[in-house]
Amino acid sequence: MTDSVRLLIHGASGRMGRALLRLAADDPSVDVVAAVARRIDQRVVDGVAWFTAAEMRGAPDFDVAVDFSLPEAFDQVLALCRQRGKGLVSGTTGLSDAQRAAMEQAAAVIPVLWASNFSLGVALLHELVERAAAALHGWDCDIVDSHHARKLDAPSGTALTLGAAAGGAGATPRYASLRAGDIVGEHLVQFTAGGERIELVHRAASRDIFARGALHAAAAIARRPAGIHQLRDLL
Repeated sequence: MTDSVRLLIHGASGRMGRALLRLAADDPSVDVVAAVARRIDQRVVDGVAWFTAAEMRGAPDFDVAVDFSLPEAFDQVLALCRQRGKGLVSGTTGLSDAQRAAMEQAAAVIPVLWASNFSLGVALLHELVERAAAALHGWDCDIVDSHHARKLDAPSGTALTLGAAAGGAGATPRYASLRAGDIVGEHLVQFTAGGERIELVHRAASRDIFARGALHAAAAIARRPAGIHQLRDLL
């Protein structure tokens, strides 16, 4: 393996894909060797070869695929990583139970990291939610996520992950979602009892924080063994 980790960006024409390509260009730890999108206008952009999803199996050799796409596109990139024995870092939300099971099966032979949110602050928020839920038995737990108007899934993957953290510690989370304007991402976890309330909140002002976290995770997971890996263990 070379000093820089070779990446295939899957979902390259989306908001996160564009951020990944822009930031990777200035990151010496990674080298984007292929960009994959549903449709393409040019074969080479800024030195990166582009492929349609139907052409992805013809992409050059890579070390890790970074996937920010849609559930209907996920199976193909997972299959390619498993076929080639390469790592997968994915932030695609809305996956089915069958797709999650397939990801766990693939982790027997390749390193896999899936996260609903690649922010270090959100990784810490998970731990704070677990601690609060474990300590505040009987308190109401409400999770509110706010995102841009074009986001399709609700609750967000991050909200569900935070809810799982709260539920695992004994709380019963309820969810509410707001889709408006160009909100990058905001998550509020609220614990309420008679006469008092605790709010844990994370606000993202730029999509770059997620892209930087995903690039860091990809560079790290390329050198990890097969298995399911957690973002908090890599950052």
